[in-house]
Amino acid sequence: MPAKEVRSAKVWRCPICTYDNEDSMSACDICGILRNPLVKSNIQINDVAAPFKFNVPSPDDLVSSGLQSLKMKSKDNQRDTNIPVELELSAKDQESTSASVTRQRGNGVNEKDYAPTSGSIPGMPHRNVNTEAMSSKTGKVEKTIERKTASISDFTPETWMIPETVDGELSQLNLAIVGHVDSGKSTLSGRLLHLSGRISQKLMHKYEKEAKQQGKGSFAYAWALDESAEERERGITMTVGVAFFTSKKYHIVLLDSPGHRDFVPNMISGATQADAAILVVDASMGSFEAGIDATGGQTREHAQLIRSFGVDQIIVLVNKMDVVGYSKERFDFVKQKLGTFLRTCGFKESSISWVPASVMENQNLVANSSDSRLSWLVAAFAAYFVSLFPRFLCVICHAMYRGPFLMDAIDSLQLPARDYSKPLQIPICDVKSQSQSQVSACGKLETGAIRPGLKVLVMPSKEITTVRSLERDSQPCSIARAGDNVTVNLQGIEGNRVTAGSVICHPDYPVQVACQLEMKILVLEISTPIVIGSQLEFHIHHAKEAAKIVKILSLLDPKAGKVTKKSPRCLLSKQNAMVEVALQGPVCVEEYSSCRALGRVFLRASGRTIGLGVVTQIIKTEN
Repeated sequence: MPAKEVRSAKVWRCPICTYDNEDSMSACDICGILRNPLVKSNIQINDVAAPFKFNVPSPDDLVSSGLQSLKMKSKDNQRDTNIPVELELSAKDQESTSASVTRQRGNGVNEKDYAPTSGSIPGMPHRNVNTEAMSSKTGKVEKTIERKTASISDFTPETWMIPETVDGELSQLNLAIVGHVDSGKSTLSGRLLHLSGRISQKLMHKYEKEAKQQGKGSFAYAWALDESAEERERGITMTVGVAFFTSKKYHIVLLDSPGHRDFVPNMISGATQADAAILVVDASMGSFEAGIDATGGQTREHAQLIRSFGVDQIIVLVNKMDVVGYSKERFDFVKQKLGTFLRTCGFKESSISWVPASVMENQNLVANSSDSRLSWLVAAFAAYFVSLFPRFLCVICHAMYRGPFLMDAIDSLQLPARDYSKPLQIPICDVKSQSQSQVSACGKLETGAIRPGLKVLVMPSKEITTVRSLERDSQPCSIARAGDNVTVNLQGIEGNRVTAGSVICHPDYPVQVACQLEMKILVLEISTPIVIGSQLEFHIHHAKEAAKIVKILSLLDPKAGKVTKKSPRCLLSKQNAMVEVALQGPVCVEEYSSCRALGRVFLRASGRTIGLGVVTQIIKTEN
């Protein structure tokens, strides 16, 4: 036990080296040990400072306990009442003390005087300012903003959030192009952009010339979206390309998805924004069979994924019909075999459109086919029309309807319902550009509405920032609503605080951030059973995390959804189950019943999708 510090009227003795220091010094001149206490107490007895007491809480303890008491756990859609907002990112081990200021949102975030609670810090002045604190290790400044507790059911949308019906205004349709590798997805996207006037003849000639120079003349249209050197050299799409064009009915956001199995995670991240999909199928002999194969066919996997995204309308474009001589027998074979599989995925027969086409020869895309070998298509659909309306003569049907082409099929799609009246939620799929305190983030508005000047909250970084401007189709816009795919330019936030997988939301209704979830899943075709401890890739909207199965709660009846067996040892192919999953890092998530887009989950392992599911309960949220 070290010797006690000895004091005289003019000197104090160091308890470590016993050197006598001057009374005015706060540290030993020899060994540098701090004086205990550092400064004289104002309370003295007989001119001697009161001894230091270890059972008295320090100022840091008072601050920590004060902040701890202000935190409340969410219940029944209740949100945390304290959202710390860091003004600068600390690298690791941030330790700080901070005070709170209550903010309430009008069109932005209005500040109110801090109201002391039972856990407030004694003696702290209450001012109408943001109270800042310095991190003890990094010196970075942090700020904490206290919000009122808000329930989603209490949210009342503002008038500007609800769209007004305007005659002649085109609605936005997010259309994903999916399918097996080399089925012609990017070529289809480029061809549609060219035919709709989005790509000029001069630019198209440039693509054709560059493609021929590299010995890939047939890839010219694909290069309209495959812009990177690696994509052009390998001849495959690696990321989701985004383009825009208009039809008679819709302003279409085209999401050109990669078909190679190595880039399915990129396909998941991009195509989750889709309202409907075009499934491109290669009709040539052997290629269709490879795509529908159960072991590695991406036609199967993409169809399952697109249905799990919530897409219930699909156009099946049977491409490369010119290779098989526009054979009706081949088209019927593809339709019969693939149609059976699509129905098992949950697509209704009435929601599936079948379009035979040749993208390279521009047959049946934006107008009826001019090739006489597709004359069977006219007769087949005339017969179908007569079967629905027997009073019409076949001749009349031929005059009224000449068979489906792709653009007509697109215009026949129906828009899904939009949640304009709910709080703002924008999962971020990409961060385009970053500059000093300004970030451009891209994503689809799942719920609510947004406009320049609003204060928004970025989760999970918990940063409150201001919307500087909005862009739709590279053009500025004043308001964006649910269903719109936009670029949000944020100011007052560092670029490393906004990443793909983050969510822009309403400051009073933050998205939940969790690391342990209960899910209802459907197991797909797997060769190895899923057991407790199985390591998986967890995908949700645009976020990906490593995950582990910690509990297998029960097996479910696939039709009734009732529990058939509790605590099974493993899960096999095509089984429905309730499981509990622990994530390596936190993700933005909501229960499926609250927000479908933030509650859909995809499980992958060994380069394959092995399970699809929905979040039923959030078990453990981020501290």
